[in-house]
Amino acid sequence: MTTPSSVTGMLEVFDVQPAGAGRFRGFSDGGERDIIDGTQLLAQSIVAVAKQIPTKVIRSAHAIFGRAVQVDLPVDFVVDVVNDGRSFAAAVVAVEQDGRRCATVTVLADTPTHDVIRHHADRPDIAPPADAIPSHMPMIGRELRLVDVVDVNSPDEVGPPVLHAWLHYDPIPPRDDLAKALLAHFTGHLSISTTMRAHAGIGTSQAHLTVSTAPMTVTVTFHEPVGWDGWLLYTHESTQVGAGMSYVRGQVHTEAGQLIASFTQEGMIRPLRTTDSAVAATARL
Repeated sequence: MTTPSSVTGMLEVFDVQPAGAGRFRGFSDGGERDIIDGTQLLAQSIVAVAKQIPTKVIRSAHAIFGRAVQVDLPVDFVVDVVNDGRSFAAAVVAVEQDGRRCATVTVLADTPTHDVIRHHADRPDIAPPADAIPSHMPMIGRELRLVDVVDVNSPDEVGPPVLHAWLHYDPIPPRDDLAKALLAHFTGHLSISTTMRAHAGIGTSQAHLTVSTAPMTVTVTFHEPVGWDGWLLYTHESTQVGAGMSYVRGQVHTEAGQLIASFTQEGMIRPLRTTDSAVAATARL
């Protein structure tokens, strides 16, 4: 019997361990899937760089996903520190499994300073968590509620290419790198669904049955020292889809209205080739 995923378990997964000079090793929690989410690799890379450059804090990370990563094998994170200066540091992480590179993550870290100027985008004026619709995305300790959307995967749920998702995590990690990893983990989960929402007759329930979908890149930027209470609002907006790719930009606000992160995702949405067959549910990206 498969052990259900949990926030506590995912935080343990994110906390990759040293495996030699500039190398860290991570695993997955198994769950019900055969393929690791790309944003798990992004989260683990963030922690790897934070451990390799402990005098800085992670500011942003950009991931390119090249090939699928299996859950039943360890994953290695090879950190190449490009520079580590007084104010900024940069590193490139090669994500490898079984001797093959599967993803590349570029990370910027810095030493925060006092403000010269300050402003941020306001939190969207939408329904609060209590009035949002519970959504089934199983993980013990994580609650997801969507605004004005009953079934995010349904081709019948047609609306503007915008999606507001309230998330509640328990526990909230006190460590800065793990909190940022947790924030980053959800950034790719609903982006392709946001794009499809604007088009009648197509939804993420058809992924790998009639269409091929996959996140190809995710970029996340952390604006503030990470810490929050209560709910987080992930706002997704798909600004373009065409030529087989979608583009989504998003923001993460606290329930109190502070903008703590922004993100983008490039996703593949293409016809299933006639030579392909339906991919088993457990192996879908």
